[in-house]
Amino acid sequence: MMKSWLHKHVLTLSNFSIDDYKSVLELTERFKSLNNAGTKKIPALQGTLITSIFFEDSTRTRNSFELAAKRLSADVQSFSPSSSSLSKGETLIDTALTYAAMGSNILVIRHSSSHVPLEISKKLDASYSKTSVLNAGDGLHSHPSQGLLDLYTLIKFFSPKSLKPEILNSKKILIVGDVIHSRVARSNLWALTAFGADIILCGPTTLIPEEFTDFVNSSPPNQLKDPISSRGSITISRSLEDSIKYADAVIVLRLQKERMMENLLSSIKSYNESYCLTPEKLSLNNKDIPILHPGPINRGIEISSRIVDEYSNCLINDQVSNGIPTRMALLYLLSKFND
Repeated sequence: MMKSWLHKHVLTLSNFSIDDYKSVLELTERFKSLNNAGTKKIPALQGTLITSIFFEDSTRTRNSFELAAKRLSADVQSFSPSSSSLSKGETLIDTALTYAAMGSNILVIRHSSSHVPLEISKKLDASYSKTSVLNAGDGLHSHPSQGLLDLYTLIKFFSPKSLKPEILNSKKILIVGDVIHSRVARSNLWALTAFGADIILCGPTTLIPEEFTDFVNSSPPNQLKDPISSRGSITISRSLEDSIKYADAVIVLRLQKERMMENLLSSIKSYNESYCLTPEKLSLNNKDIPILHPGPINRGIEISSRIVDEYSNCLINDQVSNGIPTRMALLYLLSKFND
């Protein structure tokens, strides 16, 4: 039975309890089952207004959220920075407050700077607004819905007939690449270690500093404690060939050149030689392990096209399709917070 939902806003996964994760996962499973049975639209959020406010470019996340809202029969409005009053000097927080004043029940917000959704949620709460904020990715901080859909995708791979999150306990999940610039990686660390997965981060020192081994060991600022009593471990490897031998799954990260403010790599060629996931490197593992990537993909830089196009357990398309029921679950739970 689903537990009561205690979050007005979803800004990070660092404050999610096991019950929170299970609420999202169980609803995701239900919504996916409905879709698989041919039910494309349900009246669950009829009369609810959901606004997507994307200050940063997005293809998958924005369209996935808007499609999720429409499948729940919500009304959807989209914000476009180029045609907004931002050009006249309006602040982004005032923009968000304007949409809340128009009656939006949920603001889905994406921004290139960390903690913008948090600041907007604080302003809304201070004005006694009932509007919820759902973080669709903020700077280098967090991408909760991606972390949750990756969690669901891995659970369903290892437990296809039933939803068993505990199946991740002691699984070795290898995350390869640009961790320091990745909000997806940070959300994956919170979500996967919550269910006992042991994470191996693999990449050069400039993209994975040693301090990432302590990432989940202390609660973030303004959070009193970690709701998870015991988490999986985080270790760091500098060799993809060595670490892939022991992996039960691999999450490949995009090399985020647009976020690199300094020359963190000696060359793309050297990165490709050491850390690009190729069939040859994958063959060092004697299992048919799942491969994930949050997209967009830099083919031939962080992952070989042969793996994307030919490897049977490449789950990139599964991630995209699972994003819709996962985001349906989040929108549904937030809409019920004030009921």
